[in-house]
Amino acid sequence: MRKTFLLTSLAAALFCNVSAQQISIDKEWKFAVGDSTQWASPTYNDTNWKPVSLAHSWESQGYKDVNGFGWYRLQLVIPSSLKEKSYLKDSLRITLNDVDDNDEVYLNGQLVAKYGGNSGDIKTGHYGPRSYTIAANNPAILWDKQNVLAIRIFDTGGDGGLYGDKFTMAMADVMDPVSINTDADFVDGANNSLSKSIKLITTSNYIYKGKLSFKVTDPETNAVIYNKTNDASFTAGKPFTYNFSIARLQQKSYTVSYTFTEEKSGKSITKTDGTPYVLTPAPALTPKVNGPDVYGARPGNPFLYLIPASGQKPLIYAAQGLPNGLKLDAKTGIISGVVSQKGNYPVTLTVKNSLGTNSKNFTIKIGDLIGLTPALGWNSWNAFGLSVTDEKVRIAAQTMIDKLSAHGWNYINIDDGWEAEKRSASGEIVTNQKFPDMKATTDYVHSLGLKMGIYSSPGPLTCGGYLGSWQHEDQDAKTYGDWGIDYLKYDWCSYTEVAPKNLTLDDMKKPYQVMRASLNKVPRDIMYSFCQYGMGKVWNWGAEVGGNSWRTTGDITDTWKSMTDIGFSQMAAAPHAEPGHFNDPDMLIVGKVGWGDSQHNTRLTPDEQYTHISLWSLLSSPLLIGCDMGKLDKFTLGLLTNDEVLAINQDALGKEATQAVKNDNYQIWIKDMADGGKAVGIFNTSDKYQAITLNRDENGLKGLTKMRDAWRQKGIIAGAGNYTVNVAPHGVMLVRLNK
Repeated sequence: MRKTFLLTSLAAALFCNVSAQQISIDKEWKFAVGDSTQWASPTYNDTNWKPVSLAHSWESQGYKDVNGFGWYRLQLVIPSSLKEKSYLKDSLRITLNDVDDNDEVYLNGQLVAKYGGNSGDIKTGHYGPRSYTIAANNPAILWDKQNVLAIRIFDTGGDGGLYGDKFTMAMADVMDPVSINTDADFVDGANNSLSKSIKLITTSNYIYKGKLSFKVTDPETNAVIYNKTNDASFTAGKPFTYNFSIARLQQKSYTVSYTFTEEKSGKSITKTDGTPYVLTPAPALTPKVNGPDVYGARPGNPFLYLIPASGQKPLIYAAQGLPNGLKLDAKTGIISGVVSQKGNYPVTLTVKNSLGTNSKNFTIKIGDLIGLTPALGWNSWNAFGLSVTDEKVRIAAQTMIDKLSAHGWNYINIDDGWEAEKRSASGEIVTNQKFPDMKATTDYVHSLGLKMGIYSSPGPLTCGGYLGSWQHEDQDAKTYGDWGIDYLKYDWCSYTEVAPKNLTLDDMKKPYQVMRASLNKVPRDIMYSFCQYGMGKVWNWGAEVGGNSWRTTGDITDTWKSMTDIGFSQMAAAPHAEPGHFNDPDMLIVGKVGWGDSQHNTRLTPDEQYTHISLWSLLSSPLLIGCDMGKLDKFTLGLLTNDEVLAINQDALGKEATQAVKNDNYQIWIKDMADGGKAVGIFNTSDKYQAITLNRDENGLKGLTKMRDAWRQKGIIAGAGNYTVNVAPHGVMLVRLNK
């Protein structure tokens, strides 16, 4: 399920520490499934409603696979002291974090806010945080009296409801329209320095004057490395810009905090950064063949594989042992053609340049199974949402060739937003004005040696309100084949509207079986990705229904809580990962993301991003980049081009890591590898540096005497005993162990 984000200036304040008088509204809610206009009324008797927690979705609280409408009700007193103690006294602010997928807010029976300020209706998905303001003199507010806050939710599928870690009421604050923009990249300078520019911005015409405090802290020692305060003044259209340069003392992340305090009100707003540090060594100039050891294709279908190889260009490619029907372009490394005979074909891939030669054993498996290793690619949603265009897709493809394909990345996937409003007269799906010629776009992507992906839904409409494939499955599959599509993401979305009300397991399987049958009629290898958020424990039957991957959770967002809640909850699905069939905990949230017209730096710290890529690699998850590919910075490139880390993800055994150790401060996850070794992720889940010990006599590690740091690509001298490592807050140590 893909959901449109609300990221307004007010919502941005959710992620800063705003000093304000407020009351928490995260406890004592009641919940009911269904829909009735009576449920908004303050006089409605909700005695029989069930208590519900706002810490988790309703699915995780006994309402499994419930889609559609649900209501939350809360009785509370709104104290007039909020108004009396506030600097501004004109508006009451209600903060809801998060809404999944859309909402209407009623106060004492009156509709006071809806849809996060977006257009459409409640059935249009607009997942994300909300910050609503209500005039203080609105008669719906009963100051110092009992109030009933009722919230009507519509869930398009997957996780649903109100959940997160911040639900408050407060008076609108002078700092609400203020934000600290930290989206500029850190720039490496002379003498191992880092520089950056940040901005104080506001949408208000009020002239803000005050102090900007800038502080750098070492999170390992808590020592303040640098501290400075400056005068600052800004208003709408006239931001205050602060440029700074700091010394990078060690290869780790330092915490940078920016606090603006407004002089008249005394109110302040704070935002923090983590300084990036690149662990991935620079690629050697000598040639090297990268990528998986195995690749699967079906007999009689078009074959396309770009040999991933790094080194100083020009590179010359060779392939010994190719099956009949395939040919190699020695200049581009593209293998293409058609193989008619089933079988396993051992091939030696070789690449050379003026500095040397490198070879790799590689197996081409021609049979019934494709997607033998998880997909490595890019998807447009987390960067652009419904704003994706042909131009953005071509930029992503060219960037992948220029910077990523040497390391195995090869899918360019268009998510929702490409479909026209109506089908052709004969019923075929057609593109909208953003994609004037999908066949030409696909041909361009293929000419680079890359694969092309597309998106649809088994329902009448997609999550974004575009045309789905309902009752046109054969036509759409044929159209995808004619265009040359290599990957289909199939998103449940509005199928809820045409499916039986009380879904059985067969009901959940049906739409994916129908499209599987349609894809089987197309003479192309099309990777099939289920997007139905783990409903019905899809990992138990995804392979049976013909999926190459299947979402195991709801949508990810660029927060530590979202990423870890998803990533560390994959144990139930783990046994079902195997070549050709992989669990999918959703797309990557590194780099510049945005879900729409504008992008921001991911809210994950640098160490959290190392955890994200390490964990997803251990989980044998499809790795689908979700950032603006036209704005890849040095740090993000380092995350995405580490061949030893990617090799853990692309391991031919296809197994998924499982949790070996868990306590309040850390977790250890271990993955079996095809060479008989293990990949181990040592994760610090606390907010402080932790010394974590790996017991090398447990969990199948005994006898594995060689250790290697995957991110730094170097051996670890650790002796024969236990291995103890100091891990950064929310950070990771990723190691390979072998005999």
